[in-house]
Amino acid sequence: MNAINESWVSASGTEVLRLITAGSVDDGKSTLIGRLLYDSKGVFADQLTSIAKSKYKRTPASEIDLALLTDGLEAEREQGITIDVAYRYFATPLRKFIVADAPGHEQYTRNMVTGASTAQVVVILVDASRAADGRLLPQTKRHSALAQLLGLQHVIVAVNKMDLVGWDGQVFQRIADAYAELARALGIPDFHIVPISALKGDNVVQESGNTPWYDGPPLLSLLETLPVAAAAPNAAARFFVQWVIRHDGSRVDGFRGYAGQLAGGSLKVGDGIKVLPSGLTATVARLLRGDADVAELVGGDSATVVLDRDIDVSRGDLIVPADAQLRLAREFDAELCWLDQQALNPARQYWLKQGTRLTQARIKAVHTRRDMHALQQVPAGDVLNMNDIGHATLVARDPLALDPYTGNAATGAFILIDAATHQTAAAGMVR
Repeated sequence: MNAINESWVSASGTEVLRLITAGSVDDGKSTLIGRLLYDSKGVFADQLTSIAKSKYKRTPASEIDLALLTDGLEAEREQGITIDVAYRYFATPLRKFIVADAPGHEQYTRNMVTGASTAQVVVILVDASRAADGRLLPQTKRHSALAQLLGLQHVIVAVNKMDLVGWDGQVFQRIADAYAELARALGIPDFHIVPISALKGDNVVQESGNTPWYDGPPLLSLLETLPVAAAAPNAAARFFVQWVIRHDGSRVDGFRGYAGQLAGGSLKVGDGIKVLPSGLTATVARLLRGDADVAELVGGDSATVVLDRDIDVSRGDLIVPADAQLRLAREFDAELCWLDQQALNPARQYWLKQGTRLTQARIKAVHTRRDMHALQQVPAGDVLNMNDIGHATLVARDPLALDPYTGNAATGAFILIDAATHQTAAAGMVR
């Protein structure tokens, strides 16, 4: 996120909601975001002029191809698909929004995982014309499973292209019943569902007269009023060291600080801390944001921590409160979302990256994987193919400080990198 967007997010006033659109190919994700931008006056006139003249425009001459507002790559416009995650920003009097438009193609599932990892809400689109019989597409199920796995706070199902099924309330109800069954199978406790037409604008920003059988709010009103939980004030502080800063090292009173970002909780001057995995302890002597001293850090702050004594601290070490209870382990269980085109090979070595910590790891065993059709765990046979989600046991070369992913994503999430190809092989969440 560049400096301009950081300024936009941190400006005082309304709170920020991060959301991602997901679903299968051609469900209308890009068009929906374009509609939200257009109807909320989040598009400049020159942008509309530009897309109106685009050679890749796929709507009648009198209509705007709203998908082109987010599909900016040449290949995306040429093929009419979304390939990479596109981020867009808009605001209403009640909230600011950061919207990630994720690809629907199965081969780009890794991009959806990237966008969803920082989102609070997922809007899963379902094409009413393709699910009129109540059968959901596999990618809709996969994206829903990933949303549940990543712990997103709210799931909204937008049943799109209702105009193509004549605004039939029975079609909408069949899809609602099918998704309710999917949610129960995946462990999604609650979801919202809205009938829309992203192309025409029905129930996106304004209520539609075509849905007298629907008594809920339009999509934007729902997004403006969803309760979004902030990080718990008593959440455990986790500070991964990114860089060791040394000034005037030849002097007795030379400066030594540890730069990084605080994930969750708070850290104050005078707090006792310990460094993991070494277990060495010290007290916080100073906290600096830029070149200014502060008395306290809160979750999300990037800062430099200065300790009251010199101890061995390196990049990748974790600073936590002195009384923090974390599991230090080399062997642990995790859920893996396999992202590499090359299938998992237990004989291969992988790099494991957790925060700023990098170590080697191998996959000891793959116990089960999720069958997206049967919606149940099945034996994996120590193999995961691209886009499979499985439960595995890993062994790392060095001990890792671990929290359950649901408790703290900073120490509960990691990625695996193929040591030979340097491809990101998997995203993992500690069980």
